[in-house]
Amino acid sequence: MDGFFSGETDTWTMLTIVAMACVSVLSRSLFFISQKDWALPQWAQRGLQYAPIAAIAAVIVPEVVMVQGALIHTVLDARLFAAAAGVAYFFWRKGAGQVVLGTIVVGMAVYLPLHVGLGW
Repeated sequence: MDGFFSGETDTWTMLTIVAMACVSVLSRSLFFISQKDWALPQWAQRGLQYAPIAAIAAVIVPEVVMVQGALIHTVLDARLFAAAAGVAYFFWRKGAGQVVLGTIVVGMAVYLPLHVGLGW
């Protein structure tokens, strides 16, 4: 081995990685280093409650309505019907146990026959 910096990794790349790691560790550890308690404002706490659903929507919605970076051109797409069935089941069974598992099962039960059977 010719040293730590070998191959295509140059000095600037390594310095950038180290600097980004330092900034990340420092910014995340400020809450632990401080001696006083930190309290988020009420509006921030309320906003953070919606972060998981917003992240899931940001991942799932493009997969349902797009193909290779472009919007789908037909309503005969199995993903649309599966998503609609899953959403309908979720709101129908809201508050019941295992609603997330049921949503997945219903969505796949609609998706697979349409996609595999009809080729949508």
